[in-house]
Amino acid sequence: MEILRIVVTGGVGAGKTTFIRTISEIETVDTDRKATDEIALLKDKTTVALDFGRLTIAPNQSLHLYGTPGQARFDFMWDILIQKAHAYILLIDAHRPEHLRYGRKILQFMKHRVKIPCLIGLTHTDCPDAWQMEDIALTLGLLDENNRLPIISVNPTEAASVKKSLIALLEEFAKYYQYSTQ
Repeated sequence: MEILRIVVTGGVGAGKTTFIRTISEIETVDTDRKATDEIALLKDKTTVALDFGRLTIAPNQSLHLYGTPGQARFDFMWDILIQKAHAYILLIDAHRPEHLRYGRKILQFMKHRVKIPCLIGLTHTDCPDAWQMEDIALTLGLLDENNRLPIISVNPTEAASVKKSLIALLEEFAKYYQYSTQ
């Protein structure tokens, strides 16, 4: 069985756990605990180690999805989870501009640790105060439009949207490995 390991990362409330729960064909393994700090203002529970889900994509091929914690105090898990990943998706909540700097920090962290395909998934784009894709790209430091990481809108609560983002990430994976073997 060929296993492709995908890391789903992002800040608190970006939709990582929901993304994995929505698409996993197994009951998701999670480490959600009651939020006891300022995170409790955003949500009741928070991931403290990882989330895990699985999706079969071919008879002998599956995706293993690993969700990172969103809080900086658990950032050591980012390093553990990204080391054996084949690709990752960074979820950015488009309606919380105060979280964009943190999203940029996560992106820079990952880029310094590994050279693997990445996709930016914008969540909460349906909120009235959501930022536009171009503004988010600039804030993340993705200035070169011709050589930019792919950015798509994703709704972590909708299976079709999550599937679409995973397909886009797998297309990036295929391009990356096709290019790197030439």
